[in-house]
Amino acid sequence: MKKLYGSSFDYYTTNVLRLLFKRIPCLKKMIHFLWTVPSSIWGWFILRFHKNSELKIVIGSSGRFKKGWIPTNNYFLDILKMSDWERSFSPSSVDFMLAEHVWEHLDRDEAKTAVRNCFLFLKKGGCLRIAVPDGFNPDKDYFEYVKPGGFGPGADDHKILYNYKTLTQLFPSEKFKVKLLEYYDEQGKFVQNDWNAKNGFIYRSAENDSRNSNYKVLYNSIIIDAIKL
Repeated sequence: MKKLYGSSFDYYTTNVLRLLFKRIPCLKKMIHFLWTVPSSIWGWFILRFHKNSELKIVIGSSGRFKKGWIPTNNYFLDILKMSDWERSFSPSSVDFMLAEHVWEHLDRDEAKTAVRNCFLFLKKGGCLRIAVPDGFNPDKDYFEYVKPGGFGPGADDHKILYNYKTLTQLFPSEKFKVKLLEYYDEQGKFVQNDWNAKNGFIYRSAENDSRNSNYKVLYNSIIIDAIKL
């Protein structure tokens, strides 16, 4: 199990925090608030003075975003609330949306609502790139790490463990064209197609996650592009 934490420090830190969160329930919300609010404020500032030809937003950025992208968190943009979208964006105005490990924190109805809202604010031909933990990953340790209520950071709040089929089913074929970029299939075979990180950098991917090597993918995500028709 330790191999999925990246280091022994990450392993022990995560377990200490888990114990603290159980004893002090409000502590997790406080840490999340302090961690995400600065990037939310920065994202709001960037958006107000945005001059790039393309509008690119990171949903649930948790302070991590690449140059040219606008970070958002739920204090700035709750993707389930239409009022939050309308306050900052016009319909059909966003070129690219990126959500890394966000959708697994939503239940099925919330996930569908989030997809509908993203569709409304994406431009025609715009792309929503999503990455979530992979329910077809054959590693038992990985499964225990990412499952709802699992041992990994944030897994206590996971609602759904997707596979590539259940994730793509969220996107109506009459509204989106879905491209599968990385995933495990039913036989436990890892499938990786070419994708451009300029259209959304995924940290927890085969190439970018430091836990992986040229010989084995220890940690992967299902990564898809949903392109608005």
